[in-house]
Amino acid sequence: MDANKTPRALRTNIALIGCRNAGKSSLINALTGQETAIVSPLPGTTTDAVAKPYELIPLGPVTFYDTAGLDDDGELGLLRIKATRKILFKTDIALVVASEKGLQEKEKSIIEEIRKLSIPFLVVFNKSDLTAPNTADEEYCRQKGIPCLSVSSTTGKNIDRLKEEIIKIAPPELKEDPLLAGDLIKAGDTVVLVVPIDLSAPKGRLILPQVQVLREILDCNAVAVVTKENDLKQTISNLKEAPALVITDSQVVKKVATDLPEQIKMTTFSTLFARYKGDIGILLRGADQIDRLREGDKVLIAEACSHHTLSDDIGKVKIPRWLQQYCGCGLSFEFCTGCDFPEDLEKYALVIHCGACMLNRVEMIRRLKECERRGIPVTNYGLAISKTQGLLERITAPFPAHIRSSAAL
Repeated sequence: MDANKTPRALRTNIALIGCRNAGKSSLINALTGQETAIVSPLPGTTTDAVAKPYELIPLGPVTFYDTAGLDDDGELGLLRIKATRKILFKTDIALVVASEKGLQEKEKSIIEEIRKLSIPFLVVFNKSDLTAPNTADEEYCRQKGIPCLSVSSTTGKNIDRLKEEIIKIAPPELKEDPLLAGDLIKAGDTVVLVVPIDLSAPKGRLILPQVQVLREILDCNAVAVVTKENDLKQTISNLKEAPALVITDSQVVKKVATDLPEQIKMTTFSTLFARYKGDIGILLRGADQIDRLREGDKVLIAEACSHHTLSDDIGKVKIPRWLQQYCGCGLSFEFCTGCDFPEDLEKYALVIHCGACMLNRVEMIRRLKECERRGIPVTNYGLAISKTQGLLERITAPFPAHIRSSAAL
């Protein structure tokens, strides 16, 4: 897949972090072999983060982020530094870039932040054509177990080796192909996809999770049949044999379960993405927390993308309604969108996250682990909906036993 056309959520995000005039822009140009970022001897040339798609084989499609300097000054500079730090929340791999001045307090401070976020990183001593890294900085990296490399974006020294080091420190989940539905079906199977076409459906196209599942079915040499929920009965009757699996949008899971014979296996796109984009064990345990919600509990509804709110919006209207009907009590709901994941998670009894089709897997897992670290149950839209409809056991039944049992751990 062309790195420029690969959806952002399927790319590995690599952020270049450092002070002004450390050569971050020159380095991103050297890494990509293109004049992507504006280069100038004047400090502070890069203000907002610049994103450059690139194909880093064998890691695959990546996005390099060129960020503003950590030592930016003034009121606007502080806002730029804040924006740079927010980039870290969607960063899979970080490159801390030091100039010929070596590691200053700003770089060491950001290193500690990166370590707390458990982001794989390495220190890049740029401008080696001007001076070699000093002994104190090399000893600092050695004592803290930080991989480091001396490069020159001007002469090209060690640029190829830097790419190799990036690949080496990439987390395992970026090197492995996560499972979507491939282990639930086999060649020759018929799989029915139930896709509602309502006001929330994008005009003229399917949403990304539906497209990805459709592609995986074809990659497995299985047969995909796409239908709307009101046509499901007719679709099933038209088939010579019962489908091996039915995958439905969560919003119509109750109708699909009613219309579908009990012996036909079914699941939802959100359940598939609970595993593909995160940790299904954590999310299933979070769904069980719905049984323990009490009057006045605060629930956070988190969406990875922002969009115009419809009158019957899934996150802001439908899920709160279904949740309160199921619990039989009044709950308090708060909402966040995009990269703005709250820092004060402890005030919530439950976090319900979207399916994360616009986040990459590492970013979603980081959010799940942050909730788990603070003792806050978290689930996703689809699992929460299936729970409130009394269908959680049925939609997880097609999955291997070890996945279903992980909810009890």
